[in-house]
Amino acid sequence: MAKESEEIGDDMYRRISEIANASFAEKILRDSERDNNLKVLGVSINPATSRGDNYTSDMFRATVEYTCQENSEIITKTKSLIVKVEPLTEGVHQDMISKSSLFSTEISMMTDTLPLMNELLGPDSRPLNGRALYTQSQNPPLLVIEDLAPLGFHMADRQAGLDMDHCLLAIRNLARFHASSVALLERDLNQKTKYTRGIFDKNQPAEMQLFFKQATAEISKEITNWPELDPSIPEKIRKLADTIYEKGCMASACRENEFVVLNHGDFSVNNMLFKYNESNRPIEHIFVDFQLCLYTSPAIDLNYFFNTSLTDDTLMLHEETLINEYTCSLTSAMAKANCATKPPSLEEVKAMMRDRALYGMIAAINVFPFLLANKEEIGDLNEVFSRADNPAYKGKLYRKAMIRRLPKFDQMGILD
Repeated sequence: MAKESEEIGDDMYRRISEIANASFAEKILRDSERDNNLKVLGVSINPATSRGDNYTSDMFRATVEYTCQENSEIITKTKSLIVKVEPLTEGVHQDMISKSSLFSTEISMMTDTLPLMNELLGPDSRPLNGRALYTQSQNPPLLVIEDLAPLGFHMADRQAGLDMDHCLLAIRNLARFHASSVALLERDLNQKTKYTRGIFDKNQPAEMQLFFKQATAEISKEITNWPELDPSIPEKIRKLADTIYEKGCMASACRENEFVVLNHGDFSVNNMLFKYNESNRPIEHIFVDFQLCLYTSPAIDLNYFFNTSLTDDTLMLHEETLINEYTCSLTSAMAKANCATKPPSLEEVKAMMRDRALYGMIAAINVFPFLLANKEEIGDLNEVFSRADNPAYKGKLYRKAMIRRLPKFDQMGILD
């Protein structure tokens, strides 16, 4: 097995090579290609993401060279697979992920729920996700997923944020995701009981709760140095730190007799891929990473997306247009999926978002800085937990955006 990138440390390379070896790849490809005579010649390992692009797993791209028979000839081919593993390095990061339900949630989504959702969208509809080729629940928990890069899909620039073209594709596909989940719930009420936690839940490990409280406290200290802000704002955020996680739980909770959908739960620029045309304009969108899915108000995905992934101008100038586009697309997709449930009106969607605006504020304070940080300045969650002066909170892009957003949150009354 060859290591093509020095970005993988020796210990990490040894561990992943023990997992994603030739016999492992051969077993998966024989099944996915439906060819029991296929022979794997070798596997090369590369990182599948850059620093700062993924925090809940270790991800690798395994490029597999193999032989198979075509038209009575033995030919050599290559295929790349994404291997997503529960964090392999010991520390707070590994402890937090192993204690949570993240991998079991994603395995359930990829093997059960998403295939049903895709089916309900119709045979002519493009899939919401790439295929799961193999899953394993322990020793260690992992998924092997179809690599979407050869199909033309790539991650957008998380620091640049998404412009209107990207946002329209994303919001329309989010409506399809939500609509198919409504159709599925109408047919199988048990689906709702599978996805109840998300990132904010009293049963999540203490380390996850600590992250939000610690980050909020540190950011309140940082913004005291921003003279552009009213001095009352840092003080309000400082007071929020001790209760920020509990407030997140209340904001994300599923309520009786409300319109609910299966939320992606981490609907941000890091967890979606785009395909581009010759002019480098986005033409297709697809979801990745289903570890935080939960049934609750669609305002959770919408507030999270708007406060983590849009360019500042897109958010400030086109929020209403995007909410309207979501509502129209949801109504259309629910009709195509033959939903009996009545879709919400535009005013109802706006009311949902106002009611759960606190969730968007929490995302802006705690998630947004890491999406804007330079990859050289941030590390994995072990590093995030071990340092109080994280450079992600000091970034120029984050400061520029939050100087505009924090007064808006204050005017809405959600900092009190």
